[in-house]
Amino acid sequence: MKLSRYLLFVSVVALFLLTPFVFCAEETVWSVFSEPKPEIQFPDIPGYLTLVCDFHLHTMFSDGQVWPTVRVDEAWREGLDAISITDHIEYQPHKDDVPTKHNRPFEIVEAMAKQKNILLPRGTEITRDTPPGHFNAIFLDDIDPLDTEDLIEVMRRAHEQGAFIFWNHPGWKGVERGRWGDVQTTMYENKWLNGIEICNGDTYFLEAHHYAVEKNLTVIGTSDMHRPFLHHPLTPDNHRTCTLVFARERSLPAVKEAMQKGRTLVWWKNQLIGTEEFLKAMFYASVSVNRPHHNEKNVYWLEISNRCELNLELVKTGDHGPRQLTLPANGTIQLKVEVKQEMDEIPLVYRVKNLLVAPEKPLQVNLAVLLK
Repeated sequence: MKLSRYLLFVSVVALFLLTPFVFCAEETVWSVFSEPKPEIQFPDIPGYLTLVCDFHLHTMFSDGQVWPTVRVDEAWREGLDAISITDHIEYQPHKDDVPTKHNRPFEIVEAMAKQKNILLPRGTEITRDTPPGHFNAIFLDDIDPLDTEDLIEVMRRAHEQGAFIFWNHPGWKGVERGRWGDVQTTMYENKWLNGIEICNGDTYFLEAHHYAVEKNLTVIGTSDMHRPFLHHPLTPDNHRTCTLVFARERSLPAVKEAMQKGRTLVWWKNQLIGTEEFLKAMFYASVSVNRPHHNEKNVYWLEISNRCELNLELVKTGDHGPRQLTLPANGTIQLKVEVKQEMDEIPLVYRVKNLLVAPEKPLQVNLAVLLK
């Protein structure tokens, strides 16, 4: 009897060890497969989600130094919502080692981007001498038809696919060579040119900003990253140059619609650049002025909070408040305000130096302090 029990025990143990299984109290098995994603603090504005995007990136399939998967990993680690890998069609310095397959970078990372919830429009960079310069086309169906010599034909084919086309870094070879020319005019008149890159990496292109305002082109800011992006703690002055897109929902069609309608801002260093409508919406979504929490004989103490990634730099243009005011990124300051007469509210009228509605034209705002 003892031997039988022993043999039964050995058989059960063997079955236990040799049979693959997963023991779980529930039917679903959960696993954590990535590091935490940081949150970039730009609030949503009324009616729209705020998405942080970089639509100009390179890999080893043109003149970049990384495999396409690295770009998606970087986007996750930095808290981006959307990226586009835009390898050059015409410039393939690694072609002896990496075959010229224009759609391949997108194909390699399409599934990975979906898993990481990174929106990924298919894109490419159309490369010519400057002038006329370089252009990015994103939201493409197929890059291969754009591999043809005639630049105007390239743009026509991109437009037929419904692409969003923007002019890259116009002044990268100097102001004169980056001026608006016949190619840009043809594209603009045919409604093929949708946007313009006014900031690329560490560079702001003043003339490009003028063109954006004059021609009502969507403003774009990008990193144009070729090397691996070395991760640093995000600060107001230290981050990749990006485009803020105001979309109705988190989807590729919604991002495309927003860009076509010009609902973007450029986030460059400690600045936001774009139209007054969306700069004002972002400012008032970010900044809140609390009612005074204490007063003594017409002297009021109150708090002002800023919930965005910029140190907002304000200069007084009205009658009340300190001459200069800095609202720290994701922080709160306290103000003491003295009034000379009975008031229902104190208008704090300021110019925000680092929110530009046009070249050298800051946004005007009014931070009303309600006293009653």
